[in-house]
Amino acid sequence: LCILLFIVGYELVEIEKAVAVDYGEALTKSLLFYEAQRSGKLPLNQRLGWRSDSALRDGADAGVDLVGGYYDAGDNVKFGFPMAFTVTMLSWSALEFRRRLEAGKELDNALAAIKWGTDYLVKAHAEPEVLYGQVGDGGSDHSCWQRPEDMTTPRTAYRIDAQHPGSDLAGETSAALAAASIVYSARDPVYSAELLRHARELFEFATAHTGLYQNSIPSAGQFYSSSGYEDELLWAAAWLGRATGDQRYWNFIAGNGNTGGTRTMFSWDDKFVGVQLLIAKAIKCTQGVAAGRIPANGRWSEFKNNAEQFICNCIQKGNGNVKKTSGGLLWFDQWNNLQYVTTASFVLAAYAKSLRASGSSIRCPGGVAGPEELVAAARAQVDYVLGSNPMRMSYMVGFGANYPGRVHHRGASIVSIKQNPAPVTCSGGFDQWFRRSEDNPNVLTGAIVGGPDLADQYSDARDNYQQAEPATANNAPLVGVLA
Repeated sequence: LCILLFIVGYELVEIEKAVAVDYGEALTKSLLFYEAQRSGKLPLNQRLGWRSDSALRDGADAGVDLVGGYYDAGDNVKFGFPMAFTVTMLSWSALEFRRRLEAGKELDNALAAIKWGTDYLVKAHAEPEVLYGQVGDGGSDHSCWQRPEDMTTPRTAYRIDAQHPGSDLAGETSAALAAASIVYSARDPVYSAELLRHARELFEFATAHTGLYQNSIPSAGQFYSSSGYEDELLWAAAWLGRATGDQRYWNFIAGNGNTGGTRTMFSWDDKFVGVQLLIAKAIKCTQGVAAGRIPANGRWSEFKNNAEQFICNCIQKGNGNVKKTSGGLLWFDQWNNLQYVTTASFVLAAYAKSLRASGSSIRCPGGVAGPEELVAAARAQVDYVLGSNPMRMSYMVGFGANYPGRVHHRGASIVSIKQNPAPVTCSGGFDQWFRRSEDNPNVLTGAIVGGPDLADQYSDARDNYQQAEPATANNAPLVGVLA
């Protein structure tokens, strides 16, 4: 009887913990974070009050308008490669869980976050075979600690073109605009058509002039070096195939000899899992354009099987299970591990939806897994991120009672320009703000930081950029999962 009471009590505690997590609040805050990362002229409905206009002359050195877009992480550089991936995943979140976002009254905020990115990416695609992939120099930017409103570092614009290609950058940007075009197809058909036109042109550019983008923009390689461009081309083709119904994009995928195999992660650099999941979901689909164009056999089934093996490894039923911390967090890398946790959680949630719709399950080496198990695994990761962990710390800033206060982020760590307009100098920012022992004066609401180490430990220190720096790519997949 004592054992039974203990088990029942434990289960009630676990249920109470699950109920206590307010996913709606977390969803709202995950989108609010993007307002902190906005570059350019802020809109009248800007909700995050401590930010102001910044970088209003971006692109002037190249004679183009590159005002807008997102600062990538805790710095003031606009890196096009991860920015485009962020837009793709925000769009996929909105497509996959649109009704849930609408029910939670966050669809408009999700669309606003997407459009802030797509408006910039359209500007960056200045000509059919010209794409600006970066504004600002990482080296000089990182040598200063200034809020974006009064930064003094160079705002050099870097581009790729026919003579200086970047198939990965162009491919990812094509994917972002194609995915967003589907999101906007009903809401704003004219804007959707514009996005799709740019997506098509960028795909043609990416396939006609192949090469790694960091060879054309060397400064980007120091921070966001691409490991290859084959995945981005397949990723773009999959999104264009879904957006247009044009068979030639599916043919491009079918004619490629590489299905990616079983990947170890899904990220801004490696999109094979994303391609595999899109195809697996299309095979599962019983309606729509893709259903009649992707048979559940041959090379197509390889994509599906690879996606399912990645899922099996995430839920600990595979042949190469993802490592987990003692506290239960999936562990991929010591540097910004949570970016991989959020993408893996998205994969689990999105595929669970397909399994539920088709009334099926997946066969893992360790046993059969149905949609409920996938959702439970995703929920466990999200709960860990939001505070159910050995540190009892929420790794979403501003969520819960205990969260990182000294986030590695220039804007958040320096007093708002609205409160004190005195310029912060390049070196003065380090002396006056970076090295302070107090918490940041501005709460970077909704930001997902890099997260704890393999021992479930986290050091809340501004100079601990491996763990304490947020990034736009961290949040984008989580938007859909929280919805």
